[in-house]
Amino acid sequence: MPPLRFRRNSGMRSRLFLWLPLALFAFFAGVAGYMLTQDKDEFVESTMIGEPLPEFALEPAVAGLPGASKAHFVGGKPRLLNIWASWCLPCIAEAPQLEALQAEGVEIIGIAIRDRPEDVSNFLGRYGNPYAAIGSDKISEVQLAIGSSGVPETFVIDANGVIRYQHIGDIRQADVPMLLGELDNAR
Repeated sequence: MPPLRFRRNSGMRSRLFLWLPLALFAFFAGVAGYMLTQDKDEFVESTMIGEPLPEFALEPAVAGLPGASKAHFVGGKPRLLNIWASWCLPCIAEAPQLEALQAEGVEIIGIAIRDRPEDVSNFLGRYGNPYAAIGSDKISEVQLAIGSSGVPETFVIDANGVIRYQHIGDIRQADVPMLLGELDNAR
């Protein structure tokens, strides 16, 4: 009987399989590190800028205020359309800025996303009500139709019902003059 021979290749192969996960990890860590060093573009170009608002008519989100519809944005002056929700923490943070915009004479129409009337009422009682009207978008249909991906988002709508500017995220104090400028540009 011939002596047993061990294949030298099998040891080499097993060592390769030991190092392969480490090599893959190092590769992905390198790619991630490279991506973190690159400048990021925080501006998201909306495809709805320059497009008319779609037709919509939402029932009131809370008693005492009318619902929201496209008719609110046709004729007169530019207005803000604010997409928000009572369960949204950044919406709480932007409440004082919306009231500052209202104090400057800006008409704000709100759309409450997937919200209950009692929650909307509690939110307005606690954080203020800058809205001329608030529509209830129970299934986010209007939100998606205008190109909004989350809450809060604010749109500048001109007097012809055309979207002129989209502000993604909560409005900060530094954003108030910029939004006033965008409303002036939309005249």
